[in-house]
Amino acid sequence: MISASLMTDGQASVYPPRFFPEQIIYDQYNILFTRLNVATNFMNSLVLSLIVTLVSLFFNSMAGFAFAKYRFAGRDKLFKLLLSSMIIPAQVTMLPLFLMLKSFGLINTYMAIVIPGLANIFGIFLIRQYAMSIPDSLIEAARIDGATDFQIYFKIILPLAKPILVTLAIFTFMGVWNDFLWPLIALTDNSMYTLPVALANLMGEHTKDPELMMAGSVITIIPVIIVFLALQRYYIKGIMMGSIK
Repeated sequence: MISASLMTDGQASVYPPRFFPEQIIYDQYNILFTRLNVATNFMNSLVLSLIVTLVSLFFNSMAGFAFAKYRFAGRDKLFKLLLSSMIIPAQVTMLPLFLMLKSFGLINTYMAIVIPGLANIFGIFLIRQYAMSIPDSLIEAARIDGATDFQIYFKIILPLAKPILVTLAIFTFMGVWNDFLWPLIALTDNSMYTLPVALANLMGEHTKDPELMMAGSVITIIPVIIVFLALQRYYIKGIMMGSIK
């Protein structure tokens, strides 16, 4: 894919395919960032992915902590009900979600992307399972020392749950970054498109330029690779913790 993005016009579609370009050119990248203004779509995807990841980590961790360490009426039934919602395909809920956001006047705004991603049951489940392994005696000792519930959550639970939080952050970032269908439905302004939607439109307008498509695909995967490489140490640790349990 990287090699094809650096080929001259027509080389990426020749048969038999060539693995290395005869002459390395960067025209495709110049076209993407100057003529097609992909930089705006890139920033849209990056900012939205970061916001949704950070905010969802906050809400998911609080909900997971509450389900793991607090006793309240109907806790287990409510959690099972939330778990059962995971079997509902996301496509089924898109129409009601679209109508609800439209009634609030949020369609074609960035909030239409952020709000549906504020919390998800998979993240709550992951945090809950991890928080259950934290000894209750540790929390009771903090309460005896005068710590409030939020201080216990912020100073004890979050530091201990760092590996699983990083793992969840990687999943969330990749999910938002690669999401195509919902941004395509919720956003109608070209300048607000995320990168996958912009590249899909690009494919329709430049079907005879596979080099351009390859360059766009390279730009799409770079942030995901950077995030994974930067956080892989915590990711592997979090996965190993989950497998041991």
